[in-house]
Amino acid sequence: MSNLTPAKSIVVLVSGNGSNLQAILEQISLGKINGKVTAVVSNKQSAYALTRAKEAGIPAIFIDHKSFASRESYDQALKKSIDEFTPDLIVLAGFMRILTPEFVDYYSARMLNIHPSLLPKYKGLDTHQRAIDAGDVEHGASVHFVTPELDGGPVVLQSKVPIFERQDPDELAQRVQQQERQMYPLVISWFCSDRLKMQNNKAMLDDKILAEMGYAFG
Repeated sequence: MSNLTPAKSIVVLVSGNGSNLQAILEQISLGKINGKVTAVVSNKQSAYALTRAKEAGIPAIFIDHKSFASRESYDQALKKSIDEFTPDLIVLAGFMRILTPEFVDYYSARMLNIHPSLLPKYKGLDTHQRAIDAGDVEHGASVHFVTPELDGGPVVLQSKVPIFERQDPDELAQRVQQQERQMYPLVISWFCSDRLKMQNNKAMLDDKILAEMGYAFG
């Protein structure tokens, strides 16, 4: 990538397969993101994302949340590990942990998450089934900055998919994930090129405040 600014250090937190991690790594290799994944951290030893990291020559770190007496003590250990890589950006890519407010505030304006719903709809889990049960005609995913409110930070980008009649939730999830793998690297590229910021709890792209649903996409 032709860019005068140094590549940003990105630490990715994962709990599962790591398909979004793979999409990010591919876009970095193509020169589309002015960044480098400097570490991948998981709370699950079996997470295939750790294998992806090792295969890419990236430090793959397992920190077992079951080894800690409290959420706060786990987050302290997590923070200590992350900070060894002096990150510019923390990317939550299927990290199935609710983070403490202290942890979130420490990385304020430097942490992104992708959530499988059109926020503010369906915060939390089981979003695909909940959208189907509600009779929604569309569903999707949202990339947002992380704030102490669960799935409540300012939205940067959303992408929609239709919900078909007699929709199977697993098939709907697969179509949403296809969108995720396109939109998450795009938002990360905006951050790494200093186009995207969070100021006063608002997402800003090219110094313009984004709408509540984020930048129009899809």
